[in-house]
Amino acid sequence: MNQPILRASDLVKTYRRGTAEVHAVDGISLEIAPGELMAIMGRSGSGKTTLLDLLGCLLRPTSGDLAVDGSSVIGASDGELAAIRQARIGFVFQEFNLIPALNAVENVMLPLRYGPRRRDGQARARELLMLVGLADRVNHRPSELSGGEQQRVAIARALVNDPGVVLADEPTGELDSTTAADLLAMLRRLNVERGVTIVIVTHDPGVARSTDRVVRLSDGRVVTDARRGDGAWRAALDGEGEREGGALARLAARIAGRAPGRV
Repeated sequence: MNQPILRASDLVKTYRRGTAEVHAVDGISLEIAPGELMAIMGRSGSGKTTLLDLLGCLLRPTSGDLAVDGSSVIGASDGELAAIRQARIGFVFQEFNLIPALNAVENVMLPLRYGPRRRDGQARARELLMLVGLADRVNHRPSELSGGEQQRVAIARALVNDPGVVLADEPTGELDSTTAADLLAMLRRLNVERGVTIVIVTHDPGVARSTDRVVRLSDGRVVTDARRGDGAWRAALDGEGEREGGALARLAARIAGRAPGRV
């Protein structure tokens, strides 16, 4: 069996709000294998974006362990974490985060400025823009591109360093339904044809339905982890039991004498 690209073991991320502790992520254990296409779902405040930031080495956990390619990153320096992100993790954000003054090729090449130089950098960027269907937009700036085209540039940028995994935070959140469907079909092609490992954070069951595995969170904990074809697949998509789980967590918080927060 292939070694997981990411392995989280009892991950906890705690914030303080006044005198209260907020457990944004509360003891999550999770493995992500090479070639997976999966979604992390949950309501606002369930901890899904915090978990994604932990998996992407953008946040340090309060406790627990995170291993990338089998090696723990707990205790790594800021520079070492940056090098891991540079080499092994690609990011796609809801807001695109393209540089307005740069054209599509230059935006895709941007991550190459912060690591070992590639002589084929421009050719690689053009190849990826062709792969995501933007061969005729390589010299266009973000203001000259539609929302869907900008997100495709962002996906090409995430792939430019050949990462082990791409983490996408609500990648269809700013897109209309037709453009979102086209983008999801493209991500599926990248996964099937290129073997790209993709983790999508979403609140939309339609987006999650396009993946092969759904991990649903509530109150910072995994309440369902199901793969397509499992008996729990529909419950993972629809959030069955999530309301009950949240109520139980709030009751436990009141018994413990603290008010649960939302992150």
